[in-house]
Amino acid sequence: MRVNPHLEFDGRCEAAFTFYEKTLGGKIVFMMRHEDSLLAKPMPPDWGNKIVHAMLVLDEDRLIGAEVAPEQYQKPRGFSILLNLSTLAEADRIFTTLADTGTVEVALQETFWALRFGALTDQFGTPWSINCGKQA
Repeated sequence: MRVNPHLEFDGRCEAAFTFYEKTLGGKIVFMMRHEDSLLAKPMPPDWGNKIVHAMLVLDEDRLIGAEVAPEQYQKPRGFSILLNLSTLAEADRIFTTLADTGTVEVALQETFWALRFGALTDQFGTPWSINCGKQA
């Protein structure tokens, strides 16, 4: 069994996934627009270019996303996507890039359990936790 986060966006799914691909070093392997899907008919005419399904592969993990209708969109809350990173340089780079034009909730810092830990919400409204653990 695998757990794959599915993110919902308010019209910026393609921009978010392009940003995540560059920032996290993954690869977008699938991106379908509403106009190319079976869902095109019931959607408003200006909705065709919106993303109905996107998939970003990060090693063995997958990040999934889609646009949702404005009346259905809700800001993410009650969770964060935790990235466990193996080097300080990687933790610093990814945190700094995700935090750019976002909101830092916990500055990236050493803790009793990690060489670095920090929490933020990126420019697309996605909450992230960055962790670079201490060696046992």
